[in-house]
Amino acid sequence: MSFTHNFSANTGYLWKELSFIDRLAIAKKYGFESLEFHDEPHYENLSELQSILSKLELPVNGMNVRMGETFGCAALSEYNEKYLNDINDAVEIATALNIPAIHVMSGITNADDANETFISSLNYALENSTQIILIEPVCNEQLPGYFLKTVEQASVILKTINHPRLKILFDCYHVYKESENLMDAFAKHVSNIGHVQISAAENRAEPHPGILNYSKILPQMEALGYEGAFGCEYRPQATTEDGLVWRDNFLRDIR
Repeated sequence: MSFTHNFSANTGYLWKELSFIDRLAIAKKYGFESLEFHDEPHYENLSELQSILSKLELPVNGMNVRMGETFGCAALSEYNEKYLNDINDAVEIATALNIPAIHVMSGITNADDANETFISSLNYALENSTQIILIEPVCNEQLPGYFLKTVEQASVILKTINHPRLKILFDCYHVYKESENLMDAFAKHVSNIGHVQISAAENRAEPHPGILNYSKILPQMEALGYEGAFGCEYRPQATTEDGLVWRDNFLRDIR
């Protein structure tokens, strides 16, 4: 099976020294096949953003709800009204920009009602959208106290809600930190994975071969049935453009 790559530039991590709008154009310049956003579109002029994306002809794979100080609030019952506004705004933006997926973030909480609140919030999102709704397990090392920590926990939530548009955002770094074996976890949950993100296991940097060898991992994911983009959500060690040699090395290694 040949590997068909679609690398998605994550605007929350790449070219952070530039404005959000400038990050879009430079991602196109440096050959990314698509984009993915954090919550930046919530703070931009929607009509202007529509025009820019139309000219660039770069598809956008997904976007976050507003992140804020709690990194989302879908599992925080005291923020229920804010969450409803946030998801409604995200759906409006995603619809206008033709973005197929919205990442609903649980937020930082250890409240007793967090799981019940999160499930209720996800049901609201599904009932009031046509987009795929993504939930992402985030490891404790990177974001202590985040409610949704493991891919196993996410899977239980998916089974509870049982909706075809609810999927897992499988960030390899986070899953690796919380699971014993990355590919075992992927294979077990592949039918419920809506998007994949990549970075090095070492310092969440460029995905050069290391503990996680993506020249082997990504073709294996496609062989298991994954057909989506691979989100480049990593922290560049120097300038973003200087670090992009990893893509050339990747393509060389899979030939």
